[in-house]
Amino acid sequence: MAALALHLEGADHGGGPLIGPLSLSVQPGETVALVGPSGIGKTTLLRIIGGLHKRWRGRLDLPGRLAMVFQEPVLLPWRSALQNITLTTGCTPAAAQVALASVELAERGAHFPGQLSLGQQRRLSLARAFAMQPDVLLMDEPFVSLDPALADEMMGLFERLRAGRPLATVIVTHAPAEAERLATRILRLDGRPAALTAA
Repeated sequence: MAALALHLEGADHGGGPLIGPLSLSVQPGETVALVGPSGIGKTTLLRIIGGLHKRWRGRLDLPGRLAMVFQEPVLLPWRSALQNITLTTGCTPAAAQVALASVELAERGAHFPGQLSLGQQRRLSLARAFAMQPDVLLMDEPFVSLDPALADEMMGLFERLRAGRPLATVIVTHAPAEAERLATRILRLDGRPAALTAA
């Protein structure tokens, strides 16, 4: 059974169409990279799956738990790193501390997001997502604007976290090397009638 199955008839933003008909199915343990030019609808597709974009028609089957890592870290600035996990996931402080340790932030639990570097904020976002124990993980360019060494480190962290759970992942990226490294399947969104094609 697919962890995620989307049959999209179309989506719009009120001023015109955004994405045409397409079907996407992702199996447990599979990582699908969505690639394509800017503005073609990759992030909108993630937002549809994540329930954040409402103007669409079709059917979404998503039987399990969902977590999302956004392009920019979406953190609670007035709460500590530990609380950013416990308050948003419902997990215990002990479980949140384990999540922080898994991304090498064990000593930063009392720090506020503004006291963390961008790389550390990205780690916290990743820890929070995995603390949800998701069946489906959506990632919208999670390593963008990081220098190559830090991006490589973050991808390594993601690979280690992913190895411990058979989750289905959909990642949007503009970096071919990132897609090749992380994905088991690469799909291109290009606006043609058969909108998703193997890259």
